[in-house]
Amino acid sequence: MDLVIRNGGLITGDGKTFHKRAAVYVRKGRIAGIEVAEAAAGAEIVARETIDAAGGIVMPGLINAHAHGCIRGPSMPSGSKPFEGEDVAYFRNRHVLQGTTTLLNVCGLAMGDEIDVDEAEPHAMDIRISTAHTPKNIEAALVVDGKGLSTRHLSATIDDLLASGAVALGEAGGGQTLGGGAQEYRFIPQAFLHEFGVEVTPAAARRLKNAVLGRYLDPVDGLSNSKLTDELEHCGLSGVTEADRVRDIITQSVMPSVALSLAGFDEIAREAERVGYPAIFHNAAPSAKRLMAVVEKYPKARLVAGHSNHPSFLPDEAVSIAQNLRRKGAIIDVSTLDCIGTRWRNDPSNLDALIDAGCVDTISTDFAGGHWDGILEAIQRMIKKKQLSVAEAVALATGNVARVFIQMAGDRGLIEKGKRADLIVVDHVNLSRVRHVVIAGRIVVRNGRLT
Repeated sequence: MDLVIRNGGLITGDGKTFHKRAAVYVRKGRIAGIEVAEAAAGAEIVARETIDAAGGIVMPGLINAHAHGCIRGPSMPSGSKPFEGEDVAYFRNRHVLQGTTTLLNVCGLAMGDEIDVDEAEPHAMDIRISTAHTPKNIEAALVVDGKGLSTRHLSATIDDLLASGAVALGEAGGGQTLGGGAQEYRFIPQAFLHEFGVEVTPAAARRLKNAVLGRYLDPVDGLSNSKLTDELEHCGLSGVTEADRVRDIITQSVMPSVALSLAGFDEIAREAERVGYPAIFHNAAPSAKRLMAVVEKYPKARLVAGHSNHPSFLPDEAVSIAQNLRRKGAIIDVSTLDCIGTRWRNDPSNLDALIDAGCVDTISTDFAGGHWDGILEAIQRMIKKKQLSVAEAVALATGNVARVFIQMAGDRGLIEKGKRADLIVVDHVNLSRVRHVVIAGRIVVRNGRLT
């Protein structure tokens, strides 16, 4: 054997199975077998490397199918300039140390050769890309930003990207193009800084955006100028400018790309049904109605309602929309965002409501301006709150994801013979504490340290 992991508990990723004591055997990057025993399993098997998982739980490596910032191509659905190499390295390492072994970067407009930062030494984590190369999605990116897009990005097609290794479509829409989080932590604050020389916090940007445009990005639902003035005072911005000017700046920042981005939903859904690959959609208050329509129109497509716990929803609304989408055949994904421990801009109320309602299929991180919480932090929360069993919670980030994203993860996500040996060992008391990470049979984190 190349590797044996012994003496730990074992969660297989199927949503049901949790062995109190087992050993996992690995040969040539694949799971060679499993031995379940009440005593110290695997003691007589000789292996090149051994991990003693006593006091821990062995589970499949996490499959994160909605993340950003982990490639060197155009960033986000806005086609912005790539993240700096140091930032990309940091984001990637954070994901691995949080237990992710397979990651889908869903910025959507990068090319197949823009994954690796260091081509001579690819990252240990298996990083894949999605494609949103359709006319309306590209046009929406250019309206918002597009400074990371070159001629080849603009001329590429879905088929081009799938041929070069993309494993999913999307993200259709985004916080930049549909008035979501990126508008609150980046674009609106940038506009205020440029116009008035004042710094606006993401929380203030959200309040002002909702005051002007409403949660559904409908200016008719916005507040009157007197109430907007009150909001400016609440945010510490009274006297900086008039309400009308704030209304103009926010509208000009948010609205130009919205219609284009929503039109891009239809393009992505149609392509997903044609090519048979899953597609990820920005599910939020402004886009839920359009998403519902494309789910109905393209019933044969695998359409994923991304971050269905988006903060633009009220909790009951998030549940109602998710249940309706799920009945129509959509896959319901939730994202940790920053809502578990960080709580920079978001809180867990929508996530809790969706888990309690039993309508979640998968879990991811998204980006949250680079401040996302780990998937295992959310899973630990679900277990402590007794919302799900340990096996059910773990499946949201392992076996369930593998069943949806077959082209990316069909050979992993479960601990069973023949599957790719992507494995993690976590603390049995707090599953968010990752001790060891194995990717394709190779130990890449030992005792919490990148090897």
